[in-house]
Amino acid sequence: MLARLPVILFHELFGRNIKVVYAMKTFTVRTRGRCEFVDITAAVQDAVKALDINNGVVTVFVPHTTAAVTINENADPDVISDMIRTLERLVPRSGDYAHSEGNADAHVKASLIGSSVRVPVGNGALKLGTWQGIFFCEFDGPRQREVWVS
Repeated sequence: MLARLPVILFHELFGRNIKVVYAMKTFTVRTRGRCEFVDITAAVQDAVKALDINNGVVTVFVPHTTAAVTINENADPDVISDMIRTLERLVPRSGDYAHSEGNADAHVKASLIGSSVRVPVGNGALKLGTWQGIFFCEFDGPRQREVWVS
């Protein structure tokens, strides 16, 4: 889904008009496990292309309270395994939680990781480091989730 919002013109100190277009691309992620990291780098790059962003910054946002998004190494899958194991150790599924729906740990993990990341874009491509990827972090799956890119 591509949503285009009004175009806003800003007048710089140097007398040039700069066109700023606010737009958003939404895509879904289907998770298979309760705690899972899904590499969404290619989907975010597709969103950048669909939004026709050549140079700038995009925000990748997850509108869920038991999921998150992060940037980390995507070359060695052991890094993601380490992340999941560490989060499970730090925030166990069964703990002394007041929230009684059975997913309190997922809320805590999502808050620790965060709901958004910002990524530079240059020449139409995400400007990530050599080993970096963007990961959707599921903590209460399996589910179908949304990711917003703007």
